[in-house]
Amino acid sequence: MAGLYLEEFFEGQTFEHSLRRTVTEMDNVLFSSLTLNPQPLHIDEEFASKTEFGQRIVNSLFTLGLLIGMTVGETTLGTTIANLGMDKVAFPKPVFHGDTIRAHSIVRSVRPSASRPDAGVVVFEHQAFNQRGEMVATCLRSALMRRRTVTV
Repeated sequence: MAGLYLEEFFEGQTFEHSLRRTVTEMDNVLFSSLTLNPQPLHIDEEFASKTEFGQRIVNSLFTLGLLIGMTVGETTLGTTIANLGMDKVAFPKPVFHGDTIRAHSIVRSVRPSASRPDAGVVVFEHQAFNQRGEMVATCLRSALMRRRTVTV
């Protein structure tokens, strides 16, 4: 499904995103390495085994990126101009290797841009859940979206 235009969004609209993804050890170690994050909670099994988690946890920025990525196909694919910001990012539960993540989105607000007649701003609340139904990530994302029709 192609992304939606500003006029196709409405406050309260919800999406149960069809993509799911099982997070692997390679995802976590590669992402941590690519982003120069040597946190032993992510890359050192021996260290992590002695923590309250008992094992490595997945890098939270990978989880956030995965969450937002899973929403693109049904919301913003080809119709977003830019991400304007992310607010109220939270990770209420850790993600572990082997967890399968699914995403849910709620449109919190929609408004035309005051300075760009060809665009508007949509605020999404994105939520990620593991296979046990536990919320593992949430954020508010503001996106500058294309309008189907330009008003002058």
